[in-house]
Amino acid sequence: MSASVLPVFTLPFAGVLVCACVVLALAGEYALTRWLVYVFKPLATLLILGVALAGTSASPTYRWLIVAGLAFSLAGDVFLMLPRDRFVAGLASFFIAHLLYIAAFVHDGRFKLPLTVLLPLLAYALFLLWLVREGVGKLGPVVALYAGALAAMAWTAVGRWAEIQTQPAEYAAIGAVLFVVSDSALAVDRFRRHFHAAQLVVLATYFAAQWLIALST
Repeated sequence: MSASVLPVFTLPFAGVLVCACVVLALAGEYALTRWLVYVFKPLATLLILGVALAGTSASPTYRWLIVAGLAFSLAGDVFLMLPRDRFVAGLASFFIAHLLYIAAFVHDGRFKLPLTVLLPLLAYALFLLWLVREGVGKLGPVVALYAGALAAMAWTAVGRWAEIQTQPAEYAAIGAVLFVVSDSALAVDRFRRHFHAAQLVVLATYFAAQWLIALST
């Protein structure tokens, strides 16, 4: 069921559970208590996936594309939190997730994608790539490809909302922009310079993004 028809207590309760999981995952990150991260980070994504599955405000095709994107995001979460570095595998999982989100946002073909949205996103992606250029090393082409997919995902989400002007489309657009914020903070922290608030910014914006995208179903 969608946010509009879900029983009043159910969606807020799911939101409280997701927030609790995020808080506990952050506590694990900052207290170096890894089991908290291993349990509550993927659990938060699973809860959000459940919200997407329950949606009825979008077409079945849109819903299942978003659910599939969340499933690949879950895989990405797991890869990025493993003791051994699985960054490329995690990046590949999120790359596929973005492709699935793009497919969801454009599948009905009812709108035009404005260059006024794309050009600032591309400019920002190029600036971010320039900012982290020294840290990415041999991963440069892979990171650039991912940045392109991320920008395209935000472009299609915002373009869709600009055209059809529905609340679910607005949720997806805001979520897509928050995804850009989250990945930007992650890139700066990993490839430019570590900053103490990185995990707070990355996880808070990431789960807010996924929550809003799930609500668009």
